[in-house]
Amino acid sequence: MDRLLAGWLAAHPRDRYQLLVLHSHGHSDHVAGDGQFGDRADTTVVGADHEAVAGFLGLRDWPHGTAEVDLGGRVVGAIPSPGHDDAAVTWYDRFTGLLTGDTLYPGRLYVFDWPAYTATVDRLLAFAADHPVGHLLGGHIEMTRTPGVDYVIRTTYQPEEPPLQLALADLRALRRAVEQIGDIPGIHPYERFVIYHGVPDRHFG
Repeated sequence: MDRLLAGWLAAHPRDRYQLLVLHSHGHSDHVAGDGQFGDRADTTVVGADHEAVAGFLGLRDWPHGTAEVDLGGRVVGAIPSPGHDDAAVTWYDRFTGLLTGDTLYPGRLYVFDWPAYTATVDRLLAFAADHPVGHLLGGHIEMTRTPGVDYVIRTTYQPEEPPLQLALADLRALRRAVEQIGDIPGIHPYERFVIYHGVPDRHFG
């Protein structure tokens, strides 16, 4: 990270440059590297728990409302997205039209709070209706190119992955899947994703 920042600052000189470490959610595979930034100068590390995230974003009525984070000439939107994790956020880059978070990606969608997850999907669809969205980018690819078939958990060699980017049509497909499942626990495979609802958490342990 220091090498990347040094190279960028050489091309874009600044008197002061601050680093912000802010997450899509608090699962260990996303926050395990936070410790390396703890004593770094001009660096803010936002905790990944619900209170820290809502407090930093100024969202007093979580999960309602949205917020914005000014990165210095580039503003990203924050959409509360619990269901996969209590403190989950979907980020929106209005410059590129990208939505990113772990509510939807080509892989196993672990749902730990079904009503909250359903509300999140509806919230994202409502947001997309009022904002231009190019693609949805999650943090994982776990599917094969065969519809409905994912790789075995913890597989490190996945030679036939589909692309990471998904479209609004996939978000609508997710909403239909949520309605079809109706809060029934189990593993529910669909063409572009597999919903793990109420299944023991082997992915993050």
